[in-house]
Amino acid sequence: MLKTTLPRKILTSLCLLALFCLEKGYTQIVIGTPNLGFSQACASASFNTYSTTFVFSPESNLDPSNQFIIEMSDANGDFTNPVVVYTSTSGAVTTSPATLNFSIPTDTAGEGYKIRVKSTAPAATSSRSIAFAAYYKIQDSPFTINNLVSTGAFCSGGSYLLTIDNPGNGNNDSPLNYPSLTFNWFRETGPTTSVFVAEGNTLEVSQEGTYFVETNYGTCTSNSFSNRVTITEVVSGQASANIASSLGNPFCPDQGSTILSTISGNSYQWYKDGEIIPDATDQMYETSESGVFSVQVDLGSCSASGSIDLISELFDASINVPEENTMETGETLTVTVTSTAANPSYEWYFNNSIISTATTETYIASEFGNYSVIVTDNSGCTGSREFNFSINEPVDPFPDVDKIPNIISPNGDGINDTWILPTKYVSGSNAEVLIMTNQGKIVLKTNDYLNNWPEEQLNLNSVNKLYYYIIKTTNETKKGTITVLK
Repeated sequence: MLKTTLPRKILTSLCLLALFCLEKGYTQIVIGTPNLGFSQACASASFNTYSTTFVFSPESNLDPSNQFIIEMSDANGDFTNPVVVYTSTSGAVTTSPATLNFSIPTDTAGEGYKIRVKSTAPAATSSRSIAFAAYYKIQDSPFTINNLVSTGAFCSGGSYLLTIDNPGNGNNDSPLNYPSLTFNWFRETGPTTSVFVAEGNTLEVSQEGTYFVETNYGTCTSNSFSNRVTITEVVSGQASANIASSLGNPFCPDQGSTILSTISGNSYQWYKDGEIIPDATDQMYETSESGVFSVQVDLGSCSASGSIDLISELFDASINVPEENTMETGETLTVTVTSTAANPSYEWYFNNSIISTATTETYIASEFGNYSVIVTDNSGCTGSREFNFSINEPVDPFPDVDKIPNIISPNGDGINDTWILPTKYVSGSNAEVLIMTNQGKIVLKTNDYLNNWPEEQLNLNSVNKLYYYIIKTTNETKKGTITVLK
């Protein structure tokens, strides 16, 4: 009896094991190696979609909750810390073969990436794909080096430092704003050929040649490259120091001031039209004016110089009246602005209020006060020029006053600013006018008094000053005091 029961128990156990293994087999799938729909992934903000196709079997073993996941390795193909670049929604992929799209991370940079596909229900993992180059071009536009100056020079036995500008001039999109990027420097060997020199943000040059730098995007092509700079060695004499204008030359001042830059050196001095510009001792100089600008650069044991005839495209304009004008009551003054503006408009102001009816180049002024006119060019190199002028009643330098004043207040308000005498004591009368301090020091002695004392500003303190006067004519002598109010 015992001999019969034991084989049955063994047979039953084997059947249950077979049934378990059969059931276990139905909950597994096999995922094939993913095929890439691309040879390299050169992504940017405008494009970052790549596809892979894979097979899996059997389709019937997928659970309705299954998700397919695409993982990407590091730049060396290592999946120790993979990055998930795609996850499908539950039950979305049910047929084989399947094609899925994914995007690469923005810090991707390397030549040996791989992907693999995983499923969640049941859990399975494919083999790794073939290796591919992948770069996310976070900066993909031209940039500047050497402040856009096309040359540089170093003294014999020395060197010249080339740097990527940050921020640089104009609209430079400096790649230094993206810390994850690296750079490769090159020296031209022909019109279309070059040789790799070094990596880094800067390059110290001790060999003559033309140099440029590119952002390191490996085998991916990009527009992230710099301008060319030609470096020369100064054996004797003086080198040429080119000057670049950030807004070009001619430049349009409505974009703001242009920045003039020259080659790198130890010290600098800028000039305008041959005259030294005080305190202009940096590698860059900002200006909105036209003129011949030049620079002297100290390179150490040698020097360099250069110049640029800078031209502003802002129109020329002039006005036919001086800043200060006089006219009699009831008269008018015709003011005209002449300009080379292509499409000018005019705004006239009286005492800081706009004159709404004045919109042409000519205005007839009939009131005393302060005026201004702004002429604007509304096409081409747009910009404005402003002119200011005033109209006042004429001042009689020799008014007919009755008495000799004993108080003046020279504060510049146009009232009682000078010592005004009766006409019989002023210029043409041959009267001698003598003014002294209270200590007897003579400050004025003349036989041709012009009603203009004091001509210069007096050194007044908190106490009003007292002066003495003596006026002598052939018939009389007048004496008295003058109090100068602070």
